[in-house]
Amino acid sequence: MEQQIKLTTIENGSVGTPKGYITGGQNIGMRKSKPDMGWIYSQQPASAAGVYTTNLFQAAPLQVNQASLKEGGMLQAILVNTVSANSCTGEEGLKNAYTTRSWMAEHLDLPEHLVAVASTGVIGLQLPMDKMKKGVENISLKHADAPFEKAILTTDTHTKHLAVSFQIDGKTVTIGGACKGSGMIKPNMATMLAFVTTDAAVDAGSLHQALKQVTDRTFNRITVDGDTSTNDMVLVMANGMAGNAMLTDAHPQWAVFVAGLKAVCQGLAKLIAGDGEGATKLIEVQVTGAKDEHAAEVISKSIVGSSLVKTAVFGSDANWGRVVCAMGYSGEPFDPEKVTMGIGDTTLFVKGMPVPFDEEKAKAQLDKDTVVIKADLGEGNGEAVAWGCDLTYNYVKINASYRS
Repeated sequence: MEQQIKLTTIENGSVGTPKGYITGGQNIGMRKSKPDMGWIYSQQPASAAGVYTTNLFQAAPLQVNQASLKEGGMLQAILVNTVSANSCTGEEGLKNAYTTRSWMAEHLDLPEHLVAVASTGVIGLQLPMDKMKKGVENISLKHADAPFEKAILTTDTHTKHLAVSFQIDGKTVTIGGACKGSGMIKPNMATMLAFVTTDAAVDAGSLHQALKQVTDRTFNRITVDGDTSTNDMVLVMANGMAGNAMLTDAHPQWAVFVAGLKAVCQGLAKLIAGDGEGATKLIEVQVTGAKDEHAAEVISKSIVGSSLVKTAVFGSDANWGRVVCAMGYSGEPFDPEKVTMGIGDTTLFVKGMPVPFDEEKAKAQLDKDTVVIKADLGEGNGEAVAWGCDLTYNYVKINASYRS
């Protein structure tokens, strides 16, 4: 069904593209000159949902946001800071997160539970509350010093954002998103913050259902380095300003909305994977022929998460042995003698055995900005795609001195 749905990509679209959203960023002195605080504001209260890191050390902002959404499943503003992750900061850190939420709510004249907060940066640092307070007081809904997309970045090399539009109930609906993430990225949420907005009217319960479903097939299928962070989450807001009838999973065009949400989340996920710290290439692993989708997902993640596969891609080395090895230790049972795999349009391995191939053609596939690894298990209809990046010298350099 998704293949028949028409989605239009909006040039330079972002989280502020849907109707009724105002976004911005500024420098509040946590960094020397780069923007370090960003905000999203909806002109109307919006249905909202979130998904969160699986790390047991959940940062203070995540705890605050889960409490906010429990009060009614609505948000109207999101405040994000960089430099300090406000994670592993104890009672003081939790109090600071709630205080920041209170300041933002007072500044925008909103109930506190309609404000979400997010932090990213170094674990263990308390928020500089004097700078946070002045920053909140300086927020203007009429102008901003910097784009929101830039204000949320840490080690990212570029901003990450997009938006799509489509028709529901004869109305043009837009979904936009922006995210950050470059290191500590692993399937099941990692060091990434993603913010998605839409002007569609969507029931909060159905919105959470859609977000979880889509996240499982997008953000939860990317990896950079195998580390799952303490902070990260995806938040989505739906303010209804497109004028469509309220969407639920029973609406005849529900699949259209879910397809739009998936397109935005998948696009953002791939941007994160391709901008892994020190990365030079995006890796896409396509697994087909598995007994079911779960098996295909596990195997695709195992391949894309292998350090040896990632270094082979960096060196443009068609070392198929590393791929089949990663498949074999995935934990999912399959018959090795039915497996066929290749890189791009070059087949390297057929029914459990290597086959002759042109090294230069294989290298040409590996030299591309996006390297596609394909594996067919020959056992069923299960399929899945996972994304990651190559592992380079620069990854070590970046993370050896992250705090400095």
